[in-house]
Amino acid sequence: MKVIKTDNTMRFKGRRLQSVGLAVVMAWAVMTALPAQAGQPCEEQNMSAAQLRKGLDLAVRTVQALDATGAKVAVIARAGQDLSAYHLRWSHLGFVYRDESTKVWRIVHKLNQCGTDRSELFRQGLADFFFDNPHRYQAAIVVLKPEVQTALLPVLQDNLRIGMLHTPAYNMLAYPWATRYQQSNQWAIETMAYAMDPAVNSRDKAQAWLRLKGYEPTTLNLDATTRLGARVTRANVAFDDHPDARRYSGKIDTITVDSVFQFLRASGLGGEVIEVR
Repeated sequence: MKVIKTDNTMRFKGRRLQSVGLAVVMAWAVMTALPAQAGQPCEEQNMSAAQLRKGLDLAVRTVQALDATGAKVAVIARAGQDLSAYHLRWSHLGFVYRDESTKVWRIVHKLNQCGTDRSELFRQGLADFFFDNPHRYQAAIVVLKPEVQTALLPVLQDNLRIGMLHTPAYNMLAYPWATRYQQSNQWAIETMAYAMDPAVNSRDKAQAWLRLKGYEPTTLNLDATTRLGARVTRANVAFDDHPDARRYSGKIDTITVDSVFQFLRASGLGGEVIEVR
């Protein structure tokens, strides 16, 4: 079992890992016109002083918002990509918890390895979470119910337990009810299921728990041309885990931040979304 990586550095020049959002599917036609290779490494990009300042400012405001809730564990999201074409506001989420020994908020989340078909789990500081040149310098927080916080906190602090349901094979449009791949948001809610129910010791059982609690994925309408272009040009996009009938009709079900927020509220596992601007 792989221990998650702890990243204590703030990368001012480029990023080794990134959370890849759904927006790349919309842009496949542009990418096919370029001499790009699927799964190529991230390009190093200098972070401007303005980007650094915006990221740090948002981190400070987020810490203040978290402190004001009195919570120990929450779900946190960022707007890394513009997903407005799909009527979605947020692109990536993770868990944020307060380390009582240091009084510092830490984030645990899953990151795709720069467009490849692999991923890893990371523990990072709040500032690093926003040093990704996001589409909007805004954050969203959902405070989990006390019993959920109590169950999740020891899992988030344990490098072995946090990786119990992690599947490195990454697909940003992974089907919610299959285990061939796993995307970032999927890992998060499956891990929540694992923390909440001692009987959940596999991804299949986690997904059954989520179905029982009423989770409903987002359905994206993607025609055959868009699906083919995304599959050919991106190593981190696949559709072979989706049911044929849904896939051939252009209905792609996947786990989005917006659907997770709706689920947490409807199931009573979390509260309302707190936006940090």
